[in-house]
Amino acid sequence: MTWLPAILAMLVILLIGGVVSVNISRKQQARNRTLAIITRDKQATSGKEESKDKQLAKAREQLEKRLKEAGKQEAAHKQDKTSIKEKMQQAGIEAPASRFWIASAIFALVMFIVVKFILNMGILSVVLITFTAFFGLPRLFLNLKAKGRQKKFLEELPDALDACVRLLQAGMPMTEAISMVSREYTGPLRDEMQRIYDNQKIGVPLGQAAYETAKRIPLTEVHMFATALQIQSETGSSLSEVLTNLSGVIRARFRLKRKIQALSQEAKSSAAIIGALPILVTFGLWCVNPKYMEPLLFTAKGHVYLWGCGIWMSLGILVMRQMINFKI
Repeated sequence: MTWLPAILAMLVILLIGGVVSVNISRKQQARNRTLAIITRDKQATSGKEESKDKQLAKAREQLEKRLKEAGKQEAAHKQDKTSIKEKMQQAGIEAPASRFWIASAIFALVMFIVVKFILNMGILSVVLITFTAFFGLPRLFLNLKAKGRQKKFLEELPDALDACVRLLQAGMPMTEAISMVSREYTGPLRDEMQRIYDNQKIGVPLGQAAYETAKRIPLTEVHMFATALQIQSETGSSLSEVLTNLSGVIRARFRLKRKIQALSQEAKSSAAIIGALPILVTFGLWCVNPKYMEPLLFTAKGHVYLWGCGIWMSLGILVMRQMINFKI
């Protein structure tokens, strides 16, 4: 029975997935401890009253310190692996992590049936494709969805901050400004601002509610926004200047990013042509002379050659991507 080893490999993959899902809660607890810097309790201050200038200077020093700590924490958080539950929250999917693993297992089973019984591929191809379908493609889907949601959020954040500044200058409290933003905007920004407002209404401190948003939208700008709200709730300082500066920084980063994209577009087009050329040539040869390509596509030795070519091409594409991908 030639398909028995493939079934055993599938069962091993499912067992590994179960072990990974059991360890999610343990990893998430450790990660939450590293994020606690934003919501730490206010230190006890001396009983002597300070002057207004000293209070503002102290609040400014605390803000600078918190922003530096938030930047270090975000860098460490990016290096650590994000749990599936957090990835689902970042992608805007409100569901338990077990559903992700169930969907991944179903998708892997479907791919196993297709490549084994329909395409009749070799055992090595079946195992690798099934493994990728279980561990790789679902995570890639979450990453792409989370990045798209973060991009939409960040595009509307500067205008929302400017609106908050105008409302604050008009005399409205920050909570009402957030409520107004949640009614005027759409997409991820509306959802996150509405969550901040709803959490604040049921008794959650404003800084803590913003901290939860920083977990679902792990961007530097959102961490700054959460830190500013946390310090404002502790010191009572004005938010107008901080939010105005933050809005200006975000717009400047957008301008720089678009300029870099325009300058690097030629290199990106060349990399796309080089990466697609082997596939296009193979497809062209298949259309011109199918028998010439049959040994490569329908024999065990040909499958080994294809996997080798695919691995080396993937490494080359990754190297080119690192050369032309600039982080702003």
